[in-house]
Amino acid sequence: MKLGIFGGTFNPIHLGHLLIAEAAAEALELDRVIFIPSATPPHKRPRVLADARHRLRMVKLAIHGNPRFGCSDIEVRRGGPSYSVETLRQLRHAMPRAKFYFLIGADSLRELHKWREAAELARLCEFICVARPGERTPPARLRGLRVHKLPGHPADISSSDIRNRLASGASVRYLVPDAVRRYIQKTGLYR
Repeated sequence: MKLGIFGGTFNPIHLGHLLIAEAAAEALELDRVIFIPSATPPHKRPRVLADARHRLRMVKLAIHGNPRFGCSDIEVRRGGPSYSVETLRQLRHAMPRAKFYFLIGADSLRELHKWREAAELARLCEFICVARPGERTPPARLRGLRVHKLPGHPADISSSDIRNRLASGASVRYLVPDAVRRYIQKTGLYR
């Protein structure tokens, strides 16, 4: 089984995330893409971070109806800083026959050598690099790193822009799935 692992804060999840996951599933013939919201992101410190249970709920709402997409609360349950190497170890233990593909942005791939146990992470999975328009895939800085470049360009949508729009009362229609937009309105997140 070929599994895509898409970790992130998903603060909030948006259509760009879904387009990337769908493109990765098609390009690499993945059986499933598992979205894994982080408990506490160790590499990013967003000014506004919705509670993990809200971010998990928004992911579930966003992926509902896509049979290739799944969601795991593995990092939320574990709590503390969400280190990808720990998550991949747990997943490898639970599914020893699966082949894992870790979706990563070009900006994060550039810094991967600084991540906790980066060499071990590179041993546990292959990477699918997603570059924003105008951004290039960086050269590998770790021995044995296996990187697949995702063809095409993802939509240039950012969670921080969505949070800013929500805080100012602007519309986020067509940036996030309708179910996520309704959830944000109902709960008053990012106001």
